[in-house]
Amino acid sequence: MTAQTAPTHWILTLSCPDGPGIVHAVAGLLADHGGNITESQQFGDPYSGRFFMRVQFESAATREDLAPAVTALAARFEMTWNLDAAGRPMRTLLLVSKAAHCLVDLLYRERSQHLPIDVVGVVGNHRDLEDIAEFYGKPFHHVPVSKDTKPESEAALREIITESGAELVVLARYMQILSDEMCRDHAGRIINIHHSFLPSFKGAGPYRQAHDRGVKIIGATSHYVTGDLDEGPIIEQDVERVDHTHTIDDLVRIGEDTERRTLARAVRWHAEHRVLLDGHRTVVFR
Repeated sequence: MTAQTAPTHWILTLSCPDGPGIVHAVAGLLADHGGNITESQQFGDPYSGRFFMRVQFESAATREDLAPAVTALAARFEMTWNLDAAGRPMRTLLLVSKAAHCLVDLLYRERSQHLPIDVVGVVGNHRDLEDIAEFYGKPFHHVPVSKDTKPESEAALREIITESGAELVVLARYMQILSDEMCRDHAGRIINIHHSFLPSFKGAGPYRQAHDRGVKIIGATSHYVTGDLDEGPIIEQDVERVDHTHTIDDLVRIGEDTERRTLARAVRWHAEHRVLLDGHRTVVFR
């Protein structure tokens, strides 16, 4: 007797124009392939008219079995879709400048196996954080950036992304602006952390801006990167209360803790295929 193949836990995500029969069709396809659904979430956006779904299931079927069937179903409903093994660490490249808190937090969470990513390298436009990358056993790539060398620097970054096989790029307080072309080529695959509760206080020095305005709440925003500075689809936000006694340095200290938490959640949800793009917005299945 041949031993049965152990089932694989899969995650299928999809979006398409909303309409009747989508959930029934997806569930039927999975049942036809011996799939047992263990988690399912869906959302119909009345404003965009699109339907979003994330379904986790176990099945002995292989990708070669499932992909053609999903492709046929996608053609029927005009779907965009993705299929991946649940829990597979996503190959991730971290970009940094001089601030260490987000880098250290992500590397710690990866090592402690709380974050489903495989950090394949760290790119810094300064060498300040090279020792942290080395401590965690990660390749460090020094790619300096100046106004005159920006095209060459970005070409080097593209080469690192390609050679490392990175599926996700995280700007862990990387204080450089990527070109429109770079943003388009990696749409939905570059996550940034902005040290402000967007859309307020865009650009540089948001804590000084917040202090000048006497705000009572400061926050952090993690979003996908687009060619419009700090205006990409928002994945996660968090806030902390402050008052008139807090100095700018206090706001920075409080804000850094908020930033690392916010970024870690956004990276986790992306790696677990819980974030689907809905135009300039996101659908997040937590």
